[in-house]
Amino acid sequence: MAAFFTFAFGFTWLFWLPQALASTGLLTLPAPLSDFLFSPFNPAAFGPLVAAFSLSYINHGTAGVKNLIKKLNTGFGKRWLAPVFLLHPAMASTALLLAVASGDPLPSFEALSNPVFVAVAFVYIFFLGGPFQEEWGWRGYALERLQRRWSALVSSLLLGLVWGAWHAPLFLIPGTIQSQTPAWGFMILIVAGSILFTWVYNNTNNSILAVMLFHTMNNISLAVIPTLQATLGGLYLLVINVVLVFGVVLVYGPRTLRKET
Repeated sequence: MAAFFTFAFGFTWLFWLPQALASTGLLTLPAPLSDFLFSPFNPAAFGPLVAAFSLSYINHGTAGVKNLIKKLNTGFGKRWLAPVFLLHPAMASTALLLAVASGDPLPSFEALSNPVFVAVAFVYIFFLGGPFQEEWGWRGYALERLQRRWSALVSSLLLGLVWGAWHAPLFLIPGTIQSQTPAWGFMILIVAGSILFTWVYNNTNNSILAVMLFHTMNNISLAVIPTLQATLGGLYLLVINVVLVFGVVLVYGPRTLRKET
């Protein structure tokens, strides 16, 4: 685990730290390097993926890589497609409705008015907006090993803290979600999210595909539903996430976060 986290952080921060330092004026980058680092082709977010596949091969050869790829499976109860695709939009919409009911003006839903944009955004986010880049590592590699030692809940809390810390340089880079979010609020959301991701992963036969889609729906919900544009939207979203997590832990149990059959 130490090797994985070191590898994932090292690869990612090799690209994000120069961006952060340049954004704060502490580092001057030559134009070609700056253009590359601040472009969509920056490979920083692939750190968890690169770490997971590299260590799988180093430790177990091609068999380890094949075992990791096999987790990209659809062998789970299709009833789980409902929370995978609907839970995050429902939470974002509820948070926005509560914010508007509390007096915030209703933001514009420009993104939702263009179905083509939503479809393109879904594909882009899936491959380059976090899910495909991160979930091979966080859930496919790290969570699997953490749960061999600790309960699902403790593993999720530990992984959530590391996952949040991995994003640290983004708080200094303008235009990122992190730069527009208080660090304490982001950390609560991502730790709560880590528990929900474990819940989905453990109940879908350890499917990385399921958590990739769940991750995509989280990110696209915040992109097309203007929850965070409302003054109280982010606060309500945080509260909803925490309440839902308590409910999941209560119903499914902290040991496995999975209904035993």
